[in-house]
Amino acid sequence: MTYQDIVYDRDDTGIVTITINRPDKLNAFSAHTVDELIGAFGEAWRDRGCGVVILTGAGDRAFCVGGDQTAREGGGGYGDTAKHDIGIDVEDLHTLIRDIPKPVIAAVNGYAIGGGHVLHVICDLTIAADHARFGQVGPKVGSVDPGFGTAYLARLVGQKKAREIWYLCRQYSAEEAREMGLVNTVVPKDQLMDEARAWATEILAKSPTAIKLAKVSFNAETEHIRGLGAMAMAGLSLYYDTEESAEGTLAFQEKRAPDFNRFRK
Repeated sequence: MTYQDIVYDRDDTGIVTITINRPDKLNAFSAHTVDELIGAFGEAWRDRGCGVVILTGAGDRAFCVGGDQTAREGGGGYGDTAKHDIGIDVEDLHTLIRDIPKPVIAAVNGYAIGGGHVLHVICDLTIAADHARFGQVGPKVGSVDPGFGTAYLARLVGQKKAREIWYLCRQYSAEEAREMGLVNTVVPKDQLMDEARAWATEILAKSPTAIKLAKVSFNAETEHIRGLGAMAMAGLSLYYDTEESAEGTLAFQEKRAPDFNRFRK
């Protein structure tokens, strides 16, 4: 399969590395990028010789900063080419990362912000470079990532911290993320991919069926969030058609602070 926005690499040991390759956009994803990521995870799922997937971003500035705000049309969604009403099939991507019967390791090589933050949260394990930064931005740009981006996050870091992350839209260092249980370990940035491959190699030495059953079991306890997310995504498509959502996106594109005060009246 040929890709434009990502790089797909399968080594001889059974490790697949999927790299979001839009460093000029800080690896922000467009609808096309998400389609390619869905194709790549599907390819890794079908590959019986693949035992672990590593997800990362190109360069050393960003893992992923979420949806490409310059691709949002008129301050709303991402177009009408996707199956889902928001114009981008990120819900399907989230499902694939959770459901693929192989562990997915996020190797965070810089900013993991917005939708990129959600991607690493959904991955089974997260290894962060010491310069990585984590945080949400949705409410600042007229967006939100409901379901796994909120409810599942709260399972990882607790209700109070998850609400802080979303309500305040602050950024957190790699070490702060490790302390709150958001990442598994932090390593120097020049050791990030070696560490991710080392963890993947340890997993490959284990029973693939046992790992598959463990992942399904871990997911079962939070599976209800999938339904919540589907319902909320439907509401999100309606929100994207409002002036309030448009204000966040237009402010970002115009490099100014958004003015949401008028929407409280």
